[in-house]
Amino acid sequence: MAFTRTTGKHRRTGRLGRSTAYVAGVAALAATGVIGGLTATPATAAQRPAEGAGLTRVLAGAATADRISAQAAAQRHAAYEAAARRTAELKAERKAVETKRKAEAAKRRAVKRRTAKMRAARAAVRRSVAYTVPIIGSYVTTGYRTGGSLWSSGSHTGIDFHAATGTPVHAVGTGTVVEAGWGGAYGNNIVLRMHDGTYTQYGHLSTIAVTAGQSVAPGQRIALSGATGNATGPHLHFEARTTPDYGSDIDPVAYLRSHGVKV
Repeated sequence: MAFTRTTGKHRRTGRLGRSTAYVAGVAALAATGVIGGLTATPATAAQRPAEGAGLTRVLAGAATADRISAQAAAQRHAAYEAAARRTAELKAERKAVETKRKAEAAKRRAVKRRTAKMRAARAAVRRSVAYTVPIIGSYVTTGYRTGGSLWSSGSHTGIDFHAATGTPVHAVGTGTVVEAGWGGAYGNNIVLRMHDGTYTQYGHLSTIAVTAGQSVAPGQRIALSGATGNATGPHLHFEARTTPDYGSDIDPVAYLRSHGVKV
């Protein structure tokens, strides 16, 4: 006859239940780290190489991370230095451009100053070499080398301009007075040494307005016309000479035309 036992709290658990509970307890101890302090069993000893390998992998990973961090820091430093160099290069380039711009501006100003000086000098030269007629609005009544008994040499050594007494007489160009006074047959006369070394003479004057040694400009009034000396009536006798003396006369019409004066 078979007997059956009712299940109660006094009944002992089966082997399967005990094994399951044991394994669960060991897992819990391992999870809390308690099992690490126990005397190693052959099973746990067999597990240690795997745990060491994991630590090695962790340390290797940390070293790799350090190298990557160091490389990143070096790259950032290199980028910073490159940016600083580029900034310095750009600054130097801007400074060089500004220096070049200032130098070119100064050069342009110097060129303008030189050009202005040259223009002023040329204008002064033009003023100094400018020539004009001795009597404004007049005309030649007796030509050069006209023959007759009126002249001691037998011919006219200059040209005569029509002019009433008191008509202004002008210097034909820039020059210096070498003679101003009585000139014999020429009456009151003026002789000028011109800037080019030639001479001009103005005769039969009624009034003289300059003195010897005085400088005169083109068109400056130097006298008033008249009929002093050997003259048949008021007019201006004009001569061009190579020296201040009588007898060195040259064609006065050609002389004035060579200096741009229409006669």
